[in-house]
Amino acid sequence: MDVVTMPIGNIRPYARNPRKNDSAVDAVAASLREFGWRNPIVVDENHVIICGHTRLKAAQKLGMVEVPVHVATDLPAEKVAALRLADNKTGELAEWDFEKLDLELADIDLDMTEFGFIENNNAENMDQELPNEKYSLLIEFDSENDQKKIYDELAGRGLKCKILTT
Repeated sequence: MDVVTMPIGNIRPYARNPRKNDSAVDAVAASLREFGWRNPIVVDENHVIICGHTRLKAAQKLGMVEVPVHVATDLPAEKVAALRLADNKTGELAEWDFEKLDLELADIDLDMTEFGFIENNNAENMDQELPNEKYSLLIEFDSENDQKKIYDELAGRGLKCKILTT
């Protein structure tokens, strides 16, 4: 696979991209910042994205002017369309082994919440099958103690909680 560096301005998002990826941009940007590029954006010969819309948005957020790209010139149009969908769908099929996840997270000395993991990422606090729809509640506190008290109470009930500091 050949990977080239391409100016961001030369890359065009696919107009009918069915993925809503805005909620993932910050985590992908954090990953790019921490680990660098490990997966190029894939485009067709017209530089229209096949795979990597979120990576492009993250690169733009980080102010990058060039990104690594693989130009897939060997795929017919039908396979390009199929790859756009398959690339995203196949990632949804995997599940977490929460016991092993806890072991892995315990060995990492990075703030993994930047990448979408939550504190207390164990089986008691996460459902094995996440619903398609998620509902959130944002509560503002005047003190960290009040925030911790409510967090502990909700997490103790088995609810998935995230602490945000603004």
